[in-house]
Amino acid sequence: MKLNTNRSLRNLVFAAVCLALCLVLPFLTGQVPQIGNMLCPMHLPVLLAGFLCGPWWALAVGLIAPVLRHILFPMPPLHSALAMSFELLTYGVVSGLLYRALPKKAGNIYLSLIGAMLAGRVVWGIAACVIFGAFGKGFSWAIFVAGAFTNAVPGIILQLIIVPLLVMALNKSGMFND
Repeated sequence: MKLNTNRSLRNLVFAAVCLALCLVLPFLTGQVPQIGNMLCPMHLPVLLAGFLCGPWWALAVGLIAPVLRHILFPMPPLHSALAMSFELLTYGVVSGLLYRALPKKAGNIYLSLIGAMLAGRVVWGIAACVIFGAFGKGFSWAIFVAGAFTNAVPGIILQLIIVPLLVMALNKSGMFND
């Protein structure tokens, strides 16, 4: 019983830290306007939450972070925040589920990460199409490709480097081995 309580508390605290990072990181990357948004700063903590505290905690972080950031700092715009919520919750759920299902090897960290990134971008495209349409904003295939892939290349590279390194380091420390 005590082990489950400790694990639950650890996951709650880690999810709260990831949520806080989702709120703060955009301020840091926003200092470099040319590539600030391209770094996708809210994606990193949600992906990390999926690996380290599981799919359901990461779902909560991904769902809440963009809308809470919109409420507190009016960025991103509401239609973007709503679409991002679907994207980020997908990142958290898919990374957490794949990581839990696959053997704990470095290659599987990348497989889980790439699977989550692709699923999240597809979900974002679907959600954005519906939400942007409801807000009277245009959404096209070109906007999807630009938003999900072309403009996000720096963020994708950053995610592919940082997330696996952090997961491996934290696992090696023994902090997240169950």
